[in-house]
Amino acid sequence: MAAEDRSSHVAYRAVLLAAGLLLFGLLFRQLVTLLLAILITIIFAIPLAAAAGRLERYKIPRALGALVALLGGVTVLALVIYLLIPPFVDQSEQFADDVPRIVTDLEKTYADIAGEDPGEVGDPVQDFVERYTENPQRLIGPITEIGLNVAGILAALVLILITAYYMAVRPEPLVGGLVSLFPPRRREHIRYVLDRLRKSWIGWMEGVAIDMLITFVLLYLGLTIIGLDFAIFFAVLSALLVVVPYFGAIAGAIPPVLFALTDSPGKALITLLVYVLVQQLESSVTIPVVMAQRTRMHPAMIAIGVVVVGQLFGFVGLFVAVPILSLLVISVEEFWVKPIEEAEVERRREAIELPSGELG
Repeated sequence: MAAEDRSSHVAYRAVLLAAGLLLFGLLFRQLVTLLLAILITIIFAIPLAAAAGRLERYKIPRALGALVALLGGVTVLALVIYLLIPPFVDQSEQFADDVPRIVTDLEKTYADIAGEDPGEVGDPVQDFVERYTENPQRLIGPITEIGLNVAGILAALVLILITAYYMAVRPEPLVGGLVSLFPPRRREHIRYVLDRLRKSWIGWMEGVAIDMLITFVLLYLGLTIIGLDFAIFFAVLSALLVVVPYFGAIAGAIPPVLFALTDSPGKALITLLVYVLVQQLESSVTIPVVMAQRTRMHPAMIAIGVVVVGQLFGFVGLFVAVPILSLLVISVEEFWVKPIEEAEVERRREAIELPSGELG
């Protein structure tokens, strides 16, 4: 009878464990989305709080200082959009209009290289296009979904900015509440860890801004010099993708190289060379000097970590991969590595003091 009770108990626990794992699996994606939203809100709130703190030294109320910082950031973004978006949109429309010609030229180029008939090469592409032109609902559905997604993203961004503003106005209750979850003897250390995270994330944001500016300027100049059309379009696209270290530069190089291939293989090779030079500058100078030094992480760790974060948190996680990695690195250093090192130093100190005490 006791054996049967034990077997029933084990089976009951196994069922509960399986149910718990299933529930966790169902909730994991929602939890990840929530955590990413909280992280992005904190990232926005940190520079607002820093600016409000500086303005507070000049007798400007914190609420007004945070509002000035928020409006200033939105104004700068709006100015950049005003200067870049019109030519970017014009070139995007021209690029979209040229897509049929680009596809035809790519078919001919591929056919010349592979020794096949261009018509045969273009048949799969033609069939794909006809599926959508003959049945517009297939095209309208995704477009409608994209529009709804964009509207949802904009609404979420407004909510994030409003929440970040209120967090920046009164950060101490939030920080104090988090610190109070730990034992009193650990609270000073927790505040130190939070300050390390704040400095690391501010450094990351500064590094991203510098990296975007350098990438845009160099690519625009390089593509203009070699005479590639749609230079602003490709430069802006690549600058936005540098938020994802290393891999964003690779993704941004594919469209212009394919477009240059429609002109000639030599033009494509020159375009690829421009992107390789800019990417080498980014990976050899910008990321190690600007990004890695400010976040205190090795470039190889950033590259590998981006892949891991992308697998765990999805596409959106790529854009905040570096803050997530810095959170993990700092937490491991402060709560695991340093205690081990301190314990080892204490053990060695006691081992040195013990003989002298015995001699006395």
